[in-house]
Amino acid sequence: MTWQNWAGNQRTYPVRFVEARDAGEVSDAVKAAARDGLRVKALGSGHSFTGIAVAQDVALLVPSDPAAVRVDGPLVTVPAGLTLHRLNELLWERGLALPNLGDIDAQTVAGAISTGTHGTGATHQGIAAQVRALEIVLADGSVLACSPAEHPELFSAARVGLGALGILTSVTLQAVPAFRLHAVEKALPLEQVLAELDGLAAGNDHFEFYWFPHTEIAATKRNNRTEATGPTRGRVAEWVGDDLLGNGAFAMACRVGARMPRLVPGLNRLAARQFADAEYVDRSYRVFCSPRRVRFLETEYAVPREALPEALAGLRVAAQRHGQAVTFPVEVRVTAGDDIPLSTASGRDTAYVAVHVYKGQPHEAYFGAVESVMTALDGRPHWGKLHTRAADTLRDSYPGFDAFVALRDRLDPEGRFTNPYLDRVLGVPTA
Repeated sequence: MTWQNWAGNQRTYPVRFVEARDAGEVSDAVKAAARDGLRVKALGSGHSFTGIAVAQDVALLVPSDPAAVRVDGPLVTVPAGLTLHRLNELLWERGLALPNLGDIDAQTVAGAISTGTHGTGATHQGIAAQVRALEIVLADGSVLACSPAEHPELFSAARVGLGALGILTSVTLQAVPAFRLHAVEKALPLEQVLAELDGLAAGNDHFEFYWFPHTEIAATKRNNRTEATGPTRGRVAEWVGDDLLGNGAFAMACRVGARMPRLVPGLNRLAARQFADAEYVDRSYRVFCSPRRVRFLETEYAVPREALPEALAGLRVAAQRHGQAVTFPVEVRVTAGDDIPLSTASGRDTAYVAVHVYKGQPHEAYFGAVESVMTALDGRPHWGKLHTRAADTLRDSYPGFDAFVALRDRLDPEGRFTNPYLDRVLGVPTA
């Protein structure tokens, strides 16, 4: 059987697939793989662009039954394979929500935290910072519960563990009372947004903007908590915004731009003005997350918050030189720092710059130029998005890198959970 990711750029033919219903069956699968000399990787929903989840030997589907969700006050324990989409709905039914989310909800809970999915908000942290406990199956098949009080070193590292420390089977998250967001989407001059960025980030619960290459326009999104219930988007307006304009018309623009690059500046100006013209109130997760049906490839870098102006200046040059046919906007977000060793926001307030190209378009020169700019600013690549960095350069970007690798080597000296991507970014385990 063949497995490939959502973008179609990662493909593998595992020796076998295993679908586990609980931690015991995950343990059995790991022990069986050890007996057969095989490696094991947990499969999520395939929304990483890198090979982080590519399983060459045993592809393992971890527990995902929504009936296993347990709520204890604000703490919610969920099976690791449950998608954020389903979790958000279940939490709302119980009067709860996650305080911050990324812009899609297709990922599994384990996949989202293991790769560092982050969302936006100057005072908010990524999803992994909301983790309060984990259950993990180690390379010897043992099942371990960890938290700040129990196996704290493993807990700290495994919140963004890249799948390198073990197989997550359940995750306990800190939820908050369910809330609504007032969303205001508006196109503004890019120079105005850059000049007012600190105020926009500080003055809104969640702020982000999209810059369309070869234009001077930024599509801004301001999301703020509210007790109001309106204005609302009807089903027709939601379909027009998300499906017709947000996906259907955009897909057509991408196809036209790929064939006729000279039209791209005009297409991008039109897209920026059309896509950023809305105001509505809805459930938090419906505002945070949007459908993504137009396939693309992506690289994303996390730079120190104060380095964002320089990062964007370099990015604009890279787009001018290498992205003449690029119709996809660049997404810019900010978050607060955290204390997770391999989180891209570890130890510093962070700005994220995400760069996309339409499926099938050449991306190497564009992404490579962007990567050079971001690396020079002490940027850290998103673990699930395309980059060329390796352990020898990543080590300098993370104060906790060597301690993480040493823990991995102790827990998995034979490389039961490794694959070529992890060998590159962490180094080969020392048996």
